[in-house]
Amino acid sequence: MPELQMRSIPQPDQFSGCLIGQCLGDALGFPVEGSPPDICASYVEQLRTPTVRQALPTRRSDASGQYTDDSQLARELMVSYAELGRLDPSDYARRIRSIFAENRIVGRGLATDAAARRLMAGVPWEQAGTPPPQAGNGTAMRAAPVGLLFGDDPEHMIQVAHDQGRITHKDLRCSAGSVAIAGAVALAARPGKIDVPHFVRQLSEWMRGFDDHFAEHVLQLTNWLKLPREEAAPTISRCASVDFLDDWRWISPFVIPSVLWSLYSFLRTPEDYWETICTAIVPGGDVDTTAAMAGAISGAHVGLERLPGELAQRVNDQGQWGYEELVELSNRCYLMRSREPRRQV
Repeated sequence: MPELQMRSIPQPDQFSGCLIGQCLGDALGFPVEGSPPDICASYVEQLRTPTVRQALPTRRSDASGQYTDDSQLARELMVSYAELGRLDPSDYARRIRSIFAENRIVGRGLATDAAARRLMAGVPWEQAGTPPPQAGNGTAMRAAPVGLLFGDDPEHMIQVAHDQGRITHKDLRCSAGSVAIAGAVALAARPGKIDVPHFVRQLSEWMRGFDDHFAEHVLQLTNWLKLPREEAAPTISRCASVDFLDDWRWISPFVIPSVLWSLYSFLRTPEDYWETICTAIVPGGDVDTTAAMAGAISGAHVGLERLPGELAQRVNDQGQWGYEELVELSNRCYLMRSREPRRQV
C-alpha cells in the first residue's frame, strides 16, 4: 500500500506571525477607520515614511498600538483553544460574553454586540446569533486562527469556522466569509510561493454550500488582481447586497467586499507584509478590519521575523496583551496543536 501523505501544521513563526500580523494591521488601520479614500491615501503615504515606521499612529485618546475587537476576539479564540485543546463554541461564547459584559471590547460591531447581549441574558450560544440579513464581517475578522489550528483538515476547519461564527451571526454569508479567511490563512501558511489561481479556486470550493454567489466573487480575484488599486477598490466595494443597508461608503463592514478586499491586498503582494497593509487601508472604509484580516493572512505566510519588528512590539490592548503575551499565546497553541496526531490527506 502506498504511504499516505501527511500534511504538517504551520511553524511556530507562522503561528505568531499570523496573530501579531493581525494585531499590527488592526492597530495601523484603527486611526483612520471609517475615513474616505483621500484621507486614507494621505495616511498611507505617511506610513511609508521612516519616522512612522518607528512609532505607531494613534486614534483619539487610545494608546499607541491599540488593536480593536477584530483582534481581541481572534485572540480570545486562541486562548480558548490553548486552555481546552480544542475549540468549544460554548467556551468561546462565554469569552465573547465576558469581554462585552466587562466593557473591554474596543469598537464593538452592532450585530456582535446584539448577540453578546443575548448571551448575557442567558440565551444558549446556538440561538444567540443575529439573524439574516445582518451580514457584517464580525465573524470573518476573528477566523484567522481557525486556519492555523485546523488547516491540515479542511473539512474540520470549515466546520469550526462556521461554528465560531454562528455564535454571533446566523447569515450564511458570514460563514462563507469566515471560511474564506480561515482557508486563506491555511493556504498561505503552506510552504512555497502563492499560486493565485489555485489559491482562489480552493477558497471558492471551500465556501460553496454556504454562499455560492460569494464563492463566485472570489474566483473573480484573478481578474481584479490585474487592475490597479484605484480601479479594483470601487469594483470590489460594489460587491454588496441590496439587503445590507448601511451608511458606509468605500469598503463597508459588509462581509463580501471587506473579505474580498483583504484577499486582494494579500494576493497583490504576498511576500510583502507592509505593502499588503498599505493596500488594505488605502481605499477607505472599514480599514482596521481589512488590515487585520489581510495582516493575519500575510503574517501566516511570511512569519513573525519578516514583520516590522519595532512596530510589532508596540501592539497592545489597553496596556495589556502586548507583543510578548501574544507571542507566548501563539507558542502555546502551536505546542498544543503539534502534540496532536498529524492528519492524513
